[in-house]
This record gives sequence, structure tokens and C-alpha cells, in this order.
Amino acid sequence: MTKQERTLEIIQRLKEAYPDADCTLNYEEAWKLLVSVRLAAQCTDARVNQVVPALFEKYPSPQALAEAPVESIEEIVKPCGLGHSKARDISACMKMLCEKFGGQVPDDFDALLSLPGVGRKSANLMMGDVFGKPAIVTDTHCIRLVNRMGLVDGIKEPKKVEMALWKLVPPEEGSEFCHRLVWHGREICTARTKPYCDRCCLNDICPKVGV
Repeated sequence: MTKQERTLEIIQRLKEAYPDADCTLNYEEAWKLLVSVRLAAQCTDARVNQVVPALFEKYPSPQALAEAPVESIEEIVKPCGLGHSKARDISACMKMLCEKFGGQVPDDFDALLSLPGVGRKSANLMMGDVFGKPAIVTDTHCIRLVNRMGLVDGIKEPKKVEMALWKLVPPEEGSEFCHRLVWHGREICTARTKPYCDRCCLNDICPKVGV
């Protein structure tokens, strides 16, 4: 089985195993996901989902958040860790969103990258989940799993993993594939315990690199 063939088979099996997998951050509007993604750095999505309702209740629009004192934002978001830098980035991001983009999240990858606190992972998440465009989100689950599965060879740098996966994953499958990797990484191919290979739907085709 070639790497390309294995990739397509993995995509299909994970699709069957996790048909409803989607973004684990709760949001109704694009700008709210942008905020939540920044807060999710080195923090669980579950914790972010607990914290942001209070933030959005107090500041219900990009303009309101742009005008909010950084200290007030920090007070609310500090349970997510790195409160000062995250609050500063959120404030600066909302200011630019209002001043440069009319308060609307741009559907252009490079424009997203120009926003404070937005890196490739966040920009890809926005492109895939909000705008339905080709995207590959290389979070820690993705990087760990695609290495174990032998889809990339010992690559840990997110951008390099992303570039390697673009050569293997059909563009229309990228976003949902990455969501399914997150679910699979939490339930089966775990990081902090020995992975549960005995009940993995990929057991017979995964080379189990490093396991």
C-alpha cells in the first residue's frame, strides 16, 4: 500500500468511525470562533467553551471587544492561561477587524494571517469551518497521528506537516479529516496513555510508528 493509498483508506475509515466529527469549539459567528481559537492555544477547547460565554455577553460584537480595555478582557479569559498575551492579541485583532475589514472576518488566507494572534493553524480552521474552503489544521493531535500512521516521516513542525499533507489529502477532505484526527486522537490514538490499537479501525493498515 502506497502512502497515497493509505491516506485515502484512512480518510474513508475515519469518516465511517466519526461521521459527525466537527469543530469542538462552540460558535455561531465567525468573529467568535476567531476569538476562541486564540484562547485555545495551550488550553483545552472544553475550557474555552466554558469561558467565552461571559466574554461575549459583556462584549457582544467585534466593535465592543475592540473598544474594551485589555485588562477587562484579561480578567475574563485568564482561566484559559496566558491571559495577558491572549487578551492583547484579541484586542488588537478586533481593532484591525473593525478598521480594515469592516468588522467582517475575511475569507482570504493571507488576510487572516495579517490579523494579530492568527497563525496558519487558526487561519486554516477559519477557512475550512467558516468558509468551506480547502484547509488542513495541523494541531497537536494531527501531528502526532499522521506521524504514527506513517503519512509523514518524523516531521513535527506544523507548517511542514501541513505542506506534506496537502500532497496526500484531497482538498475537499482536509478540514473534516483533521477534525476526525482530533476525535480519534482523544478516544483511541491517545498521547498520555498507550494508544488503544486493539480497538482502532486502522489497526491493520497503520504502521504504528513509535508505538
